[in-house]
Amino acid sequence: MKLNKRRTILVGFAFFLISAFWQGYDTLPITLTNKFGMSQTMSGFIMTLDNILALVLLPLFGAISDRCKAKMGRRKPFVLIGTILAVCTLFTLTLVDNAQLARISEVSTADDPAALTLIYDAKKDTELINPNAKFGESGKYTLSEKYTLEEFTQIKCEISDPETGKMKSNPEYVNFVVPARQSYIHDITSKDPSMMILFVAVLMLVLISMAVFRSPAVALMPDVTIKPLRSKGNAIINLMGTAGGILVLLVGKVIGTGKNYNQLMSYTPYYSVVILIMLAALVIFMLTVKEPKWVAEMQAKTQELGLEDKEEASEPTRKLSGSERWSLILIVLSVFLWYFGYNAVTSKYSVYASNILAMDYNTTLLIAQGAAIVAYLPAGIVASKIGRRKTILAGVVMLATAFGAAYFMHSGSSVWLMNILFATAGIGWATINVNSFPMVVEMCSGGNVGKYTGFYYTGSMAAQALTPTLCGKLMDVTGSMKVLFPYASVFVALAFVTMLFVKHGNAKVEAKKGLEALDIED
Repeated sequence: MKLNKRRTILVGFAFFLISAFWQGYDTLPITLTNKFGMSQTMSGFIMTLDNILALVLLPLFGAISDRCKAKMGRRKPFVLIGTILAVCTLFTLTLVDNAQLARISEVSTADDPAALTLIYDAKKDTELINPNAKFGESGKYTLSEKYTLEEFTQIKCEISDPETGKMKSNPEYVNFVVPARQSYIHDITSKDPSMMILFVAVLMLVLISMAVFRSPAVALMPDVTIKPLRSKGNAIINLMGTAGGILVLLVGKVIGTGKNYNQLMSYTPYYSVVILIMLAALVIFMLTVKEPKWVAEMQAKTQELGLEDKEEASEPTRKLSGSERWSLILIVLSVFLWYFGYNAVTSKYSVYASNILAMDYNTTLLIAQGAAIVAYLPAGIVASKIGRRKTILAGVVMLATAFGAAYFMHSGSSVWLMNILFATAGIGWATINVNSFPMVVEMCSGGNVGKYTGFYYTGSMAAQALTPTLCGKLMDVTGSMKVLFPYASVFVALAFVTMLFVKHGNAKVEAKKGLEALDIED
């Protein structure tokens, strides 16, 4: 069997720009906690807004695109309009962010004695929580119990590592200066929440814009790819998405978004680059993807191979058998569970890396993304040999194990061991992601791919709507961020159980003319 890789790569530019956006979006927890003084619970809730909207909007726009009859195709109009709206509203969001930064300018400069004096005088008797507290410890303290004013104003953002001689995050700054400053900024925001309200309102517009085209963009791959090749096609699509995420991570590393001294930086330059990346990918997608022509060719090949007859390929609905329906429910439930664990990590990791690991979050995410890139194509190939379900189960084991072991990592842990764990997580996630979506669309007909794409996203978005808030609440209640990885590991492990009972979703080839007919390379 051969996949038309060139076409799939070009289709993948839509997913490339989507992933570039979401990688940039994952910096928001830093903005919400540091610039608006939000708790982990509240910032977690804000991070779920996209998923709450997606529960309604992704299935809706997926189904609407199924019925679209535009000359350029069913999916391309949504990608075009949604992307333009997204980049315009995203740039507006950076302007609101700058306005809030101006309001807190008196305490926004790292290592400024005057700023630290203001914070100390205002918060010296306020009860604060150490985010690095261990299990069983309350983590509560007041500044005056730990420091005099002179001691507090001498705490530096970074200190020299005695072993390497390089600068590293200062635990005292992370654990005591940052919470005190966040509490100070929280007081400012509470007195006049107008800027926070405006920020959230514009953020809602950004997220609605993204929801317009996510399902249509993802549905385009199965639109132009015959069923037996969709795992391999999804591998390339995810490869393109990961490439978009990695590019934005590299931008963040160059600009320094993960550095403690930049936690109150202006994000306009960073998001401007993200916007340019999205627009460049959109131009390539719109100029090269010939959606109506490619869809017609896929439908003709499908009928030629006997995978669907003409009526089935175009009918809007297809009734599932009882066994198929149960498998679909279990697959969506599995998607819900592994996203419940995985998204808890992605939504909180930028803060966790600074507080617990004392390192730039961009570095470890780059390692995970790089490992995923290596794994995508092999994961699709392995699935074609042993089946999608078995391949997913192996990925679930890798991801749950990596998350469980990550609990024991801290600022003094071996860098090599950290790298291995994050690489394992990246490989596990790639193995799951490549094969889960094709299992869902395997059971649909050609006329309702967008609808079934919406089913898949309902599972993932329901999890992502709940888990950041729940995980953030658990952190606030326990007074420790160390609950993150055990929490994630448990939910990923539960997905192993639900996937064991799935019976449908593996590709079946019933070719009339033999496997040679599947060679559809240009």
